[in-house]
Amino acid sequence: MTRSPAVPGGTLVLDSEGLAEAVLRDRAVTGWLALARADDLRVITSAATPVEVTHPRINRPALEWTLSRLVVEPVTESIAPHAAALLAETSLQGHKYAIDATLSATALTASGPVTVLTSAPDDLAALCGGRVTVIKV
Repeated sequence: MTRSPAVPGGTLVLDSEGLAEAVLRDRAVTGWLALARADDLRVITSAATPVEVTHPRINRPALEWTLSRLVVEPVTESIAPHAAALLAETSLQGHKYAIDATLSATALTASGPVTVLTSAPDDLAALCGGRVTVIKV
């Protein structure tokens, strides 16, 4: 694995695919998490993300263990309208983008520099407006 563009002291954000791959112990995501620990990055996700990841086939103990190693940021009274504003700014709408917008608002309030691991790099890049580094997983 090559060195990440993430800078020490920043934040690594996992979207639903990043979290799901962490639960499955995907080699690439596990490498990112090891780099985050080595570079003293906070690793976070939105409280909405586990809702998106949870399904009958998920390994619940592995999910709980993975979540215990992250900071799960709440969806607060300030995050929700920020997410709605991001949707309006990008002309995205509906439930398809709601969790991505919530995650983006969470990422934009995190200590920078911020790197997001996502399966939807175009959506997250649009929502974050180039203010974070977006990496496809």
